[in-house]
Amino acid sequence: MTKAYLKYRTRITILSSLILLGWVILAVRLFQIQIIDGNDYRIQGKRQAQVKVTLPATRGTIYDRKGLALTSNIIHYSIGVHPTKIEDQDSLADFLSQLTGKSPQHYLSRLESEKPFIYLERNLLNQECESLLDKQFAGVVVEKQISRNYPHQNIASQTLGFIDVDGKGIAGVELKYDRFLKGEAGWVIKSANGLGKTQREVSYPLNQPANGADIYLTIDLEYQTLLQEELIRRIEETGARSASGILMNPQDGSILAMASVPDYDPGAPGLYPVENQKNRVITDQFEPGSTYKIVCATAALDLNTVAIDEEFNCEGGKYSFAGKIIQDWENFGLLNFSQIIEQSSNVGIIKIAERIGANSLYRYSRDYGFGALTNIGLVGETSGILRNTPDWTAISLAELSIGYEVGVTALQLTCAFATIANGGILMKPRIIDRIVSQDGVVIYSDRPEVVRKVADQSVMHALSGMLTKAVATGTGMKARIPGWSIAGKTGTAQKFSNGHYSKSNYISNFAGFFPADNPQIVGVFVLDEPNIGYHWGGIGAAPLFKRIVQRIINLDDDLLLVTAQQSDNQPSEIPIPKTELTPRPTESLVALSTVALVTQSVRNTKNCTIPDIRGMSLRKALKTIRVAGLIPKFQGSGTVAWQSPKPGLIVSPNSTCVIGLK
Repeated sequence: MTKAYLKYRTRITILSSLILLGWVILAVRLFQIQIIDGNDYRIQGKRQAQVKVTLPATRGTIYDRKGLALTSNIIHYSIGVHPTKIEDQDSLADFLSQLTGKSPQHYLSRLESEKPFIYLERNLLNQECESLLDKQFAGVVVEKQISRNYPHQNIASQTLGFIDVDGKGIAGVELKYDRFLKGEAGWVIKSANGLGKTQREVSYPLNQPANGADIYLTIDLEYQTLLQEELIRRIEETGARSASGILMNPQDGSILAMASVPDYDPGAPGLYPVENQKNRVITDQFEPGSTYKIVCATAALDLNTVAIDEEFNCEGGKYSFAGKIIQDWENFGLLNFSQIIEQSSNVGIIKIAERIGANSLYRYSRDYGFGALTNIGLVGETSGILRNTPDWTAISLAELSIGYEVGVTALQLTCAFATIANGGILMKPRIIDRIVSQDGVVIYSDRPEVVRKVADQSVMHALSGMLTKAVATGTGMKARIPGWSIAGKTGTAQKFSNGHYSKSNYISNFAGFFPADNPQIVGVFVLDEPNIGYHWGGIGAAPLFKRIVQRIINLDDDLLLVTAQQSDNQPSEIPIPKTELTPRPTESLVALSTVALVTQSVRNTKNCTIPDIRGMSLRKALKTIRVAGLIPKFQGSGTVAWQSPKPGLIVSPNSTCVIGLK
């Protein structure tokens, strides 16, 4: 050993030991990284090099019965950046400026942010982002989002409902059928570099989203629109707190329109009171008053306890029952059964109720569906109130027979009148027609469902005749439409509040169907607390029925008007062929001629009365003339401006009627 070595041996030993120890530490650390923690680091590296991107599913569309969209989806994008990872801020700012029209300085100022991630733009439409999607910038993140749109705004809003910011159904059909509508989100794995740029690799896994199913409602958009327009108009005229209405096809229970106003826009529900989101047709119960008299009348007819022409002394409009004086709206004397319904006599119907008894009145109330859910398939439906007979008081029989001490919904009342209209069968109401997946497979189809038989067809036919007279010459005359047979019943009820019945707040309602001989549509309309004068069912609600039916008649050419058949003892009733209320493509004049050849076989061989066709469309005018047994000849185009001969003249069959169009 040299003196130099001996001099520095200690230092060399320490330095060598440190070097050896360092290599040992590095080896141990390398062993830990590669062997012990290797799997964790591989996962971390994979996470940093790969990004899992969610692919949102497109929510299913809700359609009306004719396939018109009641909802839609708007695809938009949000642009975000990692400011520290942007290589060329000026280039990006210029590109976004051309895309949106904002100044480059607007984006440059935002790109100077010290935050790790910021959004530069929100809710850009697809067409605005197409060029950005094609050209990728390092550090730029483009997020795809889908928002729900309601193109008709308030129309059918309470039926449709709405969704929250996360795309979850909150109310109405959107809530009840959310599991069908929402679909299932997918995902894709993309590679990512240190600059934040992602790229789709073919070898990386991809799970495509399953878009939501489409729902077809039984609602008719045109009927729904005119219903809401007329409800709003009637509120303005009567000063009512709210108005509700429903239109139903009595043959299959399908709901054609259903609304209550005030309503709201499901695209911006926060701008309206929460109360407006309620579908009062199914949620609000009320004492109906005289529209409930159909229950007692049905029981009396079905049990053969009262003859139609049997007379009752209505006591001059006052009758003592269980120590309470029951009053009529008029001082009636002798009225037969039919006239009691026609004139809506409280005294008369109470005397009939005494004849049938409490148990029968309760049973037929239940058979009509009162006091039970209709199971329409919407959230928030109430069952109403119908107490068991042991809970009745001494006055309950009389009160119930005239529509008090019972709570009903407008939907329940509609189902009851639909039962009369279709001949005695209580149908389950339908709002969903079918649910169809994105590949066209029908997932669910709602078919007409019979709940029970309430009474024989002959009973309902007799009751329908009474209701027709109630509109023709009774309390429902303001629902009468010349040339059409309308059946209906008015209802007026004092509201119960603070332990007693109010003398200033009323429920005005009307229930009816048309054509009375072959019903196609049932309508129920309710006004809550209209101004005094409009509180009578025949004054407040009946005109609403008339206006809506008139608009439907002018709208739907499938409701054919045929010759009136006169009777010596009854007002004219107009038989109308049963038709399906389904959409039909526009027909040419050649097709109309073909229809005419068919309708000629049902012409009357007796003398014909010239119908009034002025103001009709050509299509409707041609049908009306041919059904009347006449030969049409038209001039010009447009709607009917004049006709020859004049309306009302009696002519021989197959006479020519000239139609002037303008």
